[in-house]
Amino acid sequence: MGAKLTEDERSSALSALVEWKLVEGRDAITRSYTFSDFVSAFGFMTQVALIAESMNHHPEWFNVYSRVDVTLSTHDVGGLSALDVQLAKRMDAVASRL
Repeated sequence: MGAKLTEDERSSALSALVEWKLVEGRDAITRSYTFSDFVSAFGFMTQVALIAESMNHHPEWFNVYSRVDVTLSTHDVGGLSALDVQLAKRMDAVASRL
């Protein structure tokens, strides 16, 4: 298990995660992805599910048609951790290929 990010680590991570934003009132980050259609959105979720499972780190997400809203936080540490940053980067990489 990792540790909760410090303020400096959080600022550095968010500067590298352009589309991700802090969740108000919660130590978490969020982002919305929009795809061309439902199949592409579901394909993204399927690919990310395999990555998340291999990391043993699972996103909170919500899907409506072509949009996938994601929130990342590490429950074991009570907030944002390096695992969230790693998963966010991997999600962005998957989305960029679709």
